[in-house]
Amino acid sequence: MTSHRPRKSLRLRRYALTEASPRVVVTGSSSGIGLAIAQRLLADGWEVVGLDLQPAPFPHANLTTYAIDLSTLVPDDARLPPLKSVANPTALVHAAGWMSTAPLGKLDLQAGERMWRVHVQAITVLADFIVPEMMSAGFGRVVLIGSRVAAGMAGRSQYAACKAALIGLARSWAAEAVARGVTINVISPAATATPMLSHPSRASAKPKLPPIGRYIEPNEVAALTAFLLTAQASAITGQDIAVCGGATLQR
Repeated sequence: MTSHRPRKSLRLRRYALTEASPRVVVTGSSSGIGLAIAQRLLADGWEVVGLDLQPAPFPHANLTTYAIDLSTLVPDDARLPPLKSVANPTALVHAAGWMSTAPLGKLDLQAGERMWRVHVQAITVLADFIVPEMMSAGFGRVVLIGSRVAAGMAGRSQYAACKAALIGLARSWAAEAVARGVTINVISPAATATPMLSHPSRASAKPKLPPIGRYIEPNEVAALTAFLLTAQASAITGQDIAVCGGATLQR
């Protein structure tokens, strides 16, 4: 049995990979939406390279995981070349994230900086390293997991700023890549049934139940992600797509 006990800040769990399968890098692959996406893509025949603080909680023949603190990723990072040699991806999905909430007068600048590094800087570094090769190859897919909070919400200003930045990045990158066979989109869920819903860091701003009367399920976000990675989605790029259970209707 393969052990998942951490030994280094960055470690590789390598399983047999079949060259015939498409490859995708998924951040946040060990929990919540990222885990659901990794599981869905594995079921669809993808080879998945997961990046997260912890290894994926299950073994799979087509799964490789790096244990990495994405908040520490920087340009020219020595950890990037080994990633590309393993992954050589045709798709990149950024699902890693966390939320810290606070009202004006109590904003935590350290928490805000770490959110920015995980949500924005990490994908900036990864996309800058990976997407140009997709463009050269004439095919690629990028999906960023945003949030309907990006439009602004009381008590969540720092988190909202990070998610709004993802939309700006995606639309700008999509404009650069649109003629090169690479699509770049954002999926923005409403409150989703993941462990983050009850995390102490968001205690000052409780999640709001969408009008459908339940939270969004991670596999619903994963299903849309899987479609956006297909050739059939080649005409969809630069979009911020809400999976919100009617939450955006309340304006």
